[in-house]
Amino acid sequence: MITRTAHDKGAGDHDRAFHVTRTHRSDLLRECVREALGNYLTHLNGHPVSNLYDLVLAEVERPLLETVMRYTHSNQTHAAALLGMSRSTLRKKLAQYGIE
Repeated sequence: MITRTAHDKGAGDHDRAFHVTRTHRSDLLRECVREALGNYLTHLNGHPVSNLYDLVLAEVERPLLETVMRYTHSNQTHAAALLGMSRSTLRKKLAQYGIE
């Protein structure tokens, strides 16, 4: 369950801004990852798997980079700051995945 707080935008304005606390956002993401991994492992049907750690990182890193680049309108400085990495590291990762 997500706890939200509402703040009126202005007098007479029916719009409300909802803010999900940082803790709840990370809990939500963590639960999505748990659910996806559980589904993946369930659907293996006994087939062997190796390098699960590398597989998960690769499957998460590419959409993470794509989403952040879209969110920042391809501003690498902003994206690097958002991701908590240097711009040079971001550029290497973008090249690694062929993301422009």
